[in-house]
Amino acid sequence: MAALLMNLRNAVIAGFALALILLLFYLSQAEFNGYTFWPFFLRWLHILCGVMWIGLLWYFNFVQIPTMPKIPDDLKPAVGRFIAPEALFWFRWAAMGTLFFGLLLAAMKGYLLDAYTLGATQGFANIGVIMIGIGMWLGTIMWFNVWFVIWPNQQKALNIANAHPSLPADQKAKAAKTAGLFSRINTVLSVPMLFCMAASPHIYVG
Repeated sequence: MAALLMNLRNAVIAGFALALILLLFYLSQAEFNGYTFWPFFLRWLHILCGVMWIGLLWYFNFVQIPTMPKIPDDLKPAVGRFIAPEALFWFRWAAMGTLFFGLLLAAMKGYLLDAYTLGATQGFANIGVIMIGIGMWLGTIMWFNVWFVIWPNQQKALNIANAHPSLPADQKAKAAKTAGLFSRINTVLSVPMLFCMAASPHIYVG
């Protein structure tokens, strides 16, 4: 068991295998209904990606960034060269997965346009649609920040994949500051975004 769990790939496979067992158990107790199953499946993938995305966002803002000033100067390059690029890979693709599966879910459930217009198509009469719409807009803004502000600036600041080997030190510092600022903005937005996502199906039912 220890050998299985110490290998990340095997541990992830084991997690999905357990989820498959739960699915088979469900199918043994109830007849398969694609109308309810596929939206659930997309929601599950949406949540999986969202946990990875927001988890890494909070890791950067609650752990890595506040801890960097405490790390000895001779050890700091290891964070920028090895840990941050790997974390940024999963961070940005988790953001993409969250948005992609969320939009597919909204389209499948038929509320994509209603949500993005904040309920205007329904005369602003459905508070649940307005709340999920606000959450979707906040998530979309956060996704945009990740892909078009944070990631490009981190590439410059950390010279990821040797993409900016000759960038002057002052421009690297400016890029790092911009990336940090928008990462902090996303941290702020993540709280009301998650509130809206949770509130829509629970507080504002019907």
